Amino acid sequence: LGFHLSGTVTEPAIQSEPETVCNVAISFDRCKITSVTCSCGNKDIFYCAHVVALSLYRIRKPDQVKLHLPISETLFQMNRDQLQKFVQYLITVHHTEVLPTAQKLADEILSQNSEINQVHGAPDPTAGASIDDENCWHLDEEQVQEQVKLFLSQGGYHGSGKQLNLLFAKVREMLKMRDSNGARMLTLITEQFMADPRLSLWRQQGTAMTDKYRQLWDELGALWMCIVLNPHCKLEQKASWLKQLKKWNSVDVCPWEDGNHGSELPNLTNALPQGANVNQDSSNRPHRTVFTRAIEACDLHWQDSHLQHIISSDLYTNYCYHDDTENSLFDSRGWPLWHEHVPTACARVDALRSHGYPREALRLAIAIVNTLRRQQQKQLDMFRTQKKELPHKSITLITNLEGWVGHPLDPVGTLFSSLMEACHMDDESFPGFSNFTENMGQCKSLEYQHLPAHKFLEEGESYLTLAVEVALIGLGQQRIMPDGLYTQEKVCRNEEQLISKLQEIELDDTLVKIFRKQAVFLLEAGPYSGLGEIIHRESVPMHTFAKYLFTSLLPHDAELAYKIALRAMRLLVLESAAPAGDLTRPHHIASVVPNRYPRWFTLSHIESQQCELASTMLTAAKGDVRRLETVLESIQKNIHSSSHIFKLAQDAFKIATLMDTLPDITLLKVSLELGLQVMRMTLSTLNWRRREMVRWLVTCATEVGVYALDSIMQSWFTLFTPTEATSIVATTVMSNSTIVRLHLDCHQQEKLASSARTLALQCAMKDPQNCALSALTLCEKDHIAFETAYQIVLDAATTGMSYTQLFTIARYMEHRGYPMRAYKLATLAMTHLNLSYNQDTHPAINDVLWACALSHSLGKNELAAIIPLVVKSVKCATVLSDILRRCTLTTPGMVGLHGRRNSGKLMSLDKAPLRQLLDATIGAYINTTHSRLTHISPRHYSEFIEFLSKARETFLMAHDGHIQFTQFIDNLKQIYKGKKKLMMLVRERFG
Repeated sequence: LGFHLSGTVTEPAIQSEPETVCNVAISFDRCKITSVTCSCGNKDIFYCAHVVALSLYRIRKPDQVKLHLPISETLFQMNRDQLQKFVQYLITVHHTEVLPTAQKLADEILSQNSEINQVHGAPDPTAGASIDDENCWHLDEEQVQEQVKLFLSQGGYHGSGKQLNLLFAKVREMLKMRDSNGARMLTLITEQFMADPRLSLWRQQGTAMTDKYRQLWDELGALWMCIVLNPHCKLEQKASWLKQLKKWNSVDVCPWEDGNHGSELPNLTNALPQGANVNQDSSNRPHRTVFTRAIEACDLHWQDSHLQHIISSDLYTNYCYHDDTENSLFDSRGWPLWHEHVPTACARVDALRSHGYPREALRLAIAIVNTLRRQQQKQLDMFRTQKKELPHKSITLITNLEGWVGHPLDPVGTLFSSLMEACHMDDESFPGFSNFTENMGQCKSLEYQHLPAHKFLEEGESYLTLAVEVALIGLGQQRIMPDGLYTQEKVCRNEEQLISKLQEIELDDTLVKIFRKQAVFLLEAGPYSGLGEIIHRESVPMHTFAKYLFTSLLPHDAELAYKIALRAMRLLVLESAAPAGDLTRPHHIASVVPNRYPRWFTLSHIESQQCELASTMLTAAKGDVRRLETVLESIQKNIHSSSHIFKLAQDAFKIATLMDTLPDITLLKVSLELGLQVMRMTLSTLNWRRREMVRWLVTCATEVGVYALDSIMQSWFTLFTPTEATSIVATTVMSNSTIVRLHLDCHQQEKLASSARTLALQCAMKDPQNCALSALTLCEKDHIAFETAYQIVLDAATTGMSYTQLFTIARYMEHRGYPMRAYKLATLAMTHLNLSYNQDTHPAINDVLWACALSHSLGKNELAAIIPLVVKSVKCATVLSDILRRCTLTTPGMVGLHGRRNSGKLMSLDKAPLRQLLDATIGAYINTTHSRLTHISPRHYSEFIEFLSKARETFLMAHDGHIQFTQFIDNLKQIYKGKKKLMMLVRERFG
């Protein structure tokens, strides 16, 4: 009916659901669906399947859908009776729904003064809109808001981040189809983003938003940039967007562009021409939000005639033009150039692509790349001239405070993808934007091709070579490390994304030429290149990029590949003395960031990338002595982290000892050299992997050979602690497995053993507490060395050693068959010991019992000598009574050591030394009893009575013990008569 299509859509029954019939109504206007209704009740941003089905049916089978004039035309043809009949039938068919409305309208028409009678004619929903009316595709705004709100509330879970990205992709698709709803939809999305309650929460707490959420905001900002740069938008449209953007921008919680709420260095963009106002105090500058660039872009226009010519013609040249100024419109070949702040120029390319102008976008992209290449050549010439004029002056000028890789507008990525898309198109498929979008879908499966040259490409060049070259130019640009964790991570992420795209391209001879050309430029372009001879200490490091260049160039030009990789190894931010820099230049970073110690949040990632680069070079250099030496020097000079050097040492070791080949001895030596460096670096600092490192080093030295083992033992003090040297290094070297592994003859074994003994004695002197036992063990087979080690222990025993260490060595001496030496050490250990009355579970008790048993086995004199020491050191009654009991069971010296004779009589308890021990034991029981009674609780009473029973056994060993014990018990009853229950128990047991 006119501009209104209605129909019923039947959804067939499925297993669990019955057949459903939906009533669908669609209004359209100037080839756009302007409103839809469907009885299915589905709520979604997109049209339901029934609306789509009805639309497709009408498109595909126009003959099956009868076309009627608008209803007003049909009514006009009816007479009075027909009209009456029509209305009455209409009311009869739908009387329940329309009767109230019909009565209301009838009343109004019959009323002279009603509003309905003031208007001429009547509305017709089937007649279509007026020519002046807005016409746009139907968009359910409420649903857009609801969906975005829902996805945001899910905080990135349940795939909500993916859903939001799909919405952004839908906006891009709408822009490409030049659907005016694109901006409407983005406005609705942005409003929901701005209303997200988490924004104010994070701002209050000072916490950063999640990375994925940050990336959504970035995409939001980039989309607005595209929208305001629409080359065909009306001025009033742009004005309303600007007003809206400024409103959002002024909201307190609006996210900042760099993601860092405490940023000290806001990015400088086209709002500040490079070099101008650089000294402006950064604290006064307003923070840049995600919308700042779009707001600034509202001032940009497309009216420049040079720009218009570039984007509208493939034949725009000027061969008579003299290319002599910095901002020439054409180069020396007469090809057009476009000078503009690079990210801004690339934002134009993105806008053209986004709004469905792929050919125009490509033309501008080519002009920008040609401009960049010309600029690159000019910079190289300029730097060479400067070098000639000032040969001794090191220039560490920073030409870019705002790097292109990791930039919010992703200029390099934009140029690269525009040119790569062009690789899939031939000229036929280019003109219409509908074809353009169809081809977009196939990009994944197509091979990249060198398609025939465009007008402004050198011979042999193609869109593909241009894409690769611009990526290399961007990645190699010297740029300052931005502020804040988010922006620094973005630099890494963007770089890795670009490189992974480059890795998908197979290098042929044409591309290798470009790699060579750019590599040479990067090495020679001084301050314009991140791989220049001298760079600023806060330049973004080039390790990741250099690794890609190295692996790409290695098969074609190894010399150049190594030059690039070795140059990139530096990490100046960790050097203590960085070059001072050239303060005479206006761009110099010192003028922007005074005395800022760099806060490199991504430093650990950067260091691991540096390590990866070094490892890649080591692998490639296997078998090449000269290169390995150069790589080793570079690692030793540039890598500052012990764990990374250790990883490289391990990598080199693995590469050198691959199973299928003989070990590469040069690479093994590199591995050992790096291992030694790690040992020196971590010797005086705590490192949780230190033991693993030491063990690994010995394994590595073993692979290198006997001289390496000898060497590390001779210079042990620069590499290991005394404990490590004796317990790990020397012990491993002296083990059977090492001797077998190295096939050592007797002479070599003795030489190693001699070095190990010398090391052991030096370590024992330096740290007797921890090394004496290992030293004795290592010196067992050499009498003189063993005696020396024993003497070191004796000298240290009086001052620096604990009873635990001395008892351990004493037991070892007994085990080796030196009982008198063991006894000597045991007596020294006793002098350091102090066991109080309540330490009846102390770990040293076993050692004391062992020492007394050893003395007892040696004879009466030895026992007599140790008992005074025991009495002095041990105040614990149960331990003393245990010793006393053992001494009375057998005769001293009965073991018959060394054939010594003894009388065979048991020792008397009435004479020294046992009398002294008995008295001390009784005294200890008395003291312990009093101590225990001061704090005793009823639940310990029975235990206390048992303790007194044990005490009685000891008392009774003395000849007057019975009397002593009775007096002792009486004493207790008198002193502690207040503890009635306890004393009653004492009386019951002891009278």
